[in-house]
Amino acid sequence: MHGRCNLACTYCYLYEGPDSTWRTRPRAASAEVLDATATRIAEHAGTHRLTALSLVLHGGEPLLAGAGTLAAFTGLVRDRVPAGCAVRAVIQTNATLLTPEHLTVLAGGGIRVGVSLDGGLAAHNTRRVDHAGRPSWPAAVRGVRLLAERFPQSYAGILTVVDPTLDPVETYESLLALRPPALDLLLPHGNWSAPPPHLAGTRYGEWLCAVFDRWWAAERRETRVRLFEECVALLLGLPAATESLGLAPFDAVVVETDGSIEQVDSLKSAYDGAARTGLDVFRHTLDDALRHPAAAARQTGAEALGEQCLACPLMTVCGGGHYAHRYRAGHGFRNPSVYCADLKHFIPHVARRIAEGASAAVPVPFPVPRERGTP
Repeated sequence: MHGRCNLACTYCYLYEGPDSTWRTRPRAASAEVLDATATRIAEHAGTHRLTALSLVLHGGEPLLAGAGTLAAFTGLVRDRVPAGCAVRAVIQTNATLLTPEHLTVLAGGGIRVGVSLDGGLAAHNTRRVDHAGRPSWPAAVRGVRLLAERFPQSYAGILTVVDPTLDPVETYESLLALRPPALDLLLPHGNWSAPPPHLAGTRYGEWLCAVFDRWWAAERRETRVRLFEECVALLLGLPAATESLGLAPFDAVVVETDGSIEQVDSLKSAYDGAARTGLDVFRHTLDDALRHPAAAARQTGAEALGEQCLACPLMTVCGGGHYAHRYRAGHGFRNPSVYCADLKHFIPHVARRIAEGASAAVPVPFPVPRERGTP
């Protein structure tokens, strides 16, 4: 929706990473791009007789496009998709621009709000600064508290990038204080040629295990944690839909502000132009994107994995990890995740907790998810 951000987070893979395509694109999607995109979405929903689709209004910071624009575009998509197709709309925002007026418009447009934070304390968010280097935390926490207290029906949850230098349980409990209905814990984007920070031993895996144990041991479900729920589901042989784990086929594309149809933007952390397809909403359908060789490669499940992953007993649960994290310059994406050691630490840990619960006749304390969302 908008190709720029009002923050300059020091670790941002999009604006601080190797990809520079954002520099030459329009700041915001034009009315023509939005009209063509709505038409393509409706066309795809009709062709495949979809009963539901996820519409993620992203950026940059999507609220720079204006809450009214976001609501109008969502309404346009809902008007054009076939009857009986639910449009589950959500924005992913840094929360600094959330106001009662913006939230009223978004709620009226049936748009849920996901928030990106690094934790629930000012000390957790020191890398999230504006372009003048000033901390974003005061505005962000004001926005998320407004969302939680006055618009809980619109609150989708919080997305947090794991920082292993922070105390895991403190981070998790600080986020709980912001009353999110769901959390999404993401490993920082990195790969074999540009490793993520603090990658040593199983540091990330140990961090996730500590949070999982705190979440699993709670007497009641305090919030949903998508990574944990989907790991449990996969270990139980149930379907799950996440880019981070499993062998489910790729099922998302990005429409950029100029109308280009691209693969998911996490690939931009690999190299400049990694998400490009050469397609756009004016000349191509979303089925054209589905048939693109790069997208088709991600539909093949285990066939897209290298020999090391195919021989691993965790393959059906891990699925090779996040696709972007497998990249190695000169070797492409047919590699294990750069977080392979961490996943080998985390997944068996979760399996042991499930086994302990089964031996004690303890039921799984949450419904297994069935749809992709943000978070």
